[in-house]
Amino acid sequence: MSDERSYPGRELNSMGFAVNYHRWILELLDPYIGTRIVEVGAGTGSLSSLLLDRDIESLTALEPSANMYPLLAARIEGIDSRSVVKTMQKTLADASSSLAETEPPDSILYINVLEHIEDDAAELRTAYRLLAPGGRALVFVPAHEWLTGRIDRQLGHYRRYNRKTLIAKFEAAGFAVCFSAYFDLLGILPWWLRYRVLQSDRMEPAGVRIYDRWGVPISRALDAISNRRMGKNIIVVGERPASSKPV
Repeated sequence: MSDERSYPGRELNSMGFAVNYHRWILELLDPYIGTRIVEVGAGTGSLSSLLLDRDIESLTALEPSANMYPLLAARIEGIDSRSVVKTMQKTLADASSSLAETEPPDSILYINVLEHIEDDAAELRTAYRLLAPGGRALVFVPAHEWLTGRIDRQLGHYRRYNRKTLIAKFEAAGFAVCFSAYFDLLGILPWWLRYRVLQSDRMEPAGVRIYDRWGVPISRALDAISNRRMGKNIIVVGERPASSKPV
């Protein structure tokens, strides 16, 4: 059954211009991404289009919202020249029976998605159950509750995270955490000023373009210097142990 809810946030339209930002995320995740991928909350397909640059066996792009899904399906239809992508207007839980009928995925991606899911612990347990042994759940989320502002509510965020609590949720679901890091140190200050102090609830495309062109290279350098000990976001990769039995 598809989810007929409409996605309330507007940031997907703006974040579509953050090509360098998305490539940076995928660069860090690259060692952990397999070839049978499920992307949860694919939105309008910005990240899906970059995943298609990889030599993948399959990509299942899930987007439950009624307003985002048609845009995703149309975009994929125009770029999926190898016919390796399947789009579904479903959540991971709703798609689980269909996914169980095929070879289990080796990668499930949540890029700016887990914070939108009320029961994130149950979601991670579902991902663990569906993954092939040795498969990985890869999560990218906003960090630090003290950065919460009106925009988080407008975007439908249930929470922001810290690395310790997110790792604990992975481990409670059964995962062995193989990578964790903060991301985008430079982004903390402008986010704090605009969205915490000034309480803006809009993400403007022009600002995203500027940061993507000029801010991303600086933040990449700062992250390398700081060894990713602080940042505006968090990346965690959890692996289902290869010795685990199917659930």
